[in-house]
Amino acid sequence: QVQLVESEGGLVQPGGSLRLSCAASGSIFSIDDMGWYRPAPGQERELVASITRDGSTNYGDSVKDRFTISRDNDKNTVYLQMNSLKPEDTAVYYCKTVDKEKRFTWSRVRVYWGQGTQVTVSS
Repeated sequence: QVQLVESEGGLVQPGGSLRLSCAASGSIFSIDDMGWYRPAPGQERELVASITRDGSTNYGDSVKDRFTISRDNDKNTVYLQMNSLKPEDTAVYYCKTVDKEKRFTWSRVRVYWGQGTQVTVSS
């Protein structure tokens, strides 16, 4: 019901920067949390960064002080500004969006994933 369109990643040299975006469209009720995830050793996916609707953020330890997540609620879009990129940041980055349908007595939460975008950090 909700489609997520991620911007293309790319090839970046170590120390470089890249900005990703993810836009939600379709049958949206209300976009709640949004975030970025990537595969990691020992787990299927690890948190890169997440942001609530009111702007509260969480970051994975490996990207703190280097990445910044932001969002535009009017556009249902989340961004990830990646600075000081390292080779170990090379991964497919997946956008995650939580859509919440609210009712008087109950609510329904749906989680959607983007198809992923490749980011490669290499010389």
